[in-house]
Amino acid sequence: MNDSAAAALPTVQPGSFLTLHYRLAGPQGDVINTFGGQPATLTLGASELSPAMEQYLVGLVEGARQVFELAAGEAFGQRNPDMQQWVSLQLLREFGDPDERYEVGDVVQFPAPEGKGSFAGAVQQVRDDAVLFDFNHPLAGHPVTFEVLVIGVL
Repeated sequence: MNDSAAAALPTVQPGSFLTLHYRLAGPQGDVINTFGGQPATLTLGASELSPAMEQYLVGLVEGARQVFELAAGEAFGQRNPDMQQWVSLQLLREFGDPDERYEVGDVVQFPAPEGKGSFAGAVQQVRDDAVLFDFNHPLAGHPVTFEVLVIGVL
């Protein structure tokens, strides 16, 4: 491809609407992988990816496929011990499924304040009266492999 053809390709900029395949992997393997399935659509700057990952997308042209290695904590910050919280079973039953059984490793979705979206917590421990959830991103504090294939840029 000559330079003028490359210059004509749409380029990712802040605020771009993207269609892409991406994969996020940590030391334990893939956490998210859209390759082989439906591509993702997102708007750069709308907090759908971490700002650290978005910065790697800026400047890529439509059709680009790249793999980026992010240092531990770069993609999702360091693990924050304050993001681990005990939640009473009484509260979980009152606001969720009263028959739900929680096991270590389960990921539970919680409604965000004011009903705007949701957030997830991973079960760390289960007691008779409460469940310890970790609300850190599963890749917080870990090195991350970020692979991307830019399908479309608007």
